[in-house]
Amino acid sequence: MRALQISIAFTLLATAAHAADFSVAVRNATGQPIRDAVVTLTPSSGPPAGPIKFDWPMKMAQQNIQFEPFVPNKDSVRHHVYSFSPTKRFELKLYGKDESRSVHFDKAGVVALGCNIHDSMAGFIKVVDTPYAAKTDAAGNVDIHNAPAGQVILRVWQPYLKAPNNEITRTVTVPAQGAGHETVAAEIRPPAPMSMH
Repeated sequence: MRALQISIAFTLLATAAHAADFSVAVRNATGQPIRDAVVTLTPSSGPPAGPIKFDWPMKMAQQNIQFEPFVPNKDSVRHHVYSFSPTKRFELKLYGKDESRSVHFDKAGVVALGCNIHDSMAGFIKVVDTPYAAKTDAAGNVDIHNAPAGQVILRVWQPYLKAPNNEITRTVTVPAQGAGHETVAAEIRPPAPMSMH
């Protein structure tokens, strides 16, 4: 199994003492769920210090001539993955099935991915500087556990979101006790058509 493994380590500022669970629902104008939106919470004091670790694997796979998740090469064909994004420029030259490559992401931002061989392939990696982050599921929902109580900056990013930099930002309050909830209304534009070879 080939894997483009994502290693994220940031050294930033401190977090609040109390924590709660905070859920976010991302919906379009008709109430339909928006999946694959990256939701982050950043304390008003700034991102917490130390390395950021998540409970899920940091991998981007290539399968069926596409990137998975749409955030290892399981294909029987070879790929040549690259990014010209300011967040991280890299090139993983031609590699085949069951070969691994890794890239260290040391700066927050968006990394758009492509394949020099398959123009139809597009993928995105959202590198974050807060541990309070998750991606919406097929129902457009996400739960962020142990979020810092008090005012936080809520950001919702999705590659096809109709907003400046594909991101909606607002200030919300995470309760000191119990669970909080926020619904974010967003509009998604269709992806640009891509050629196939």
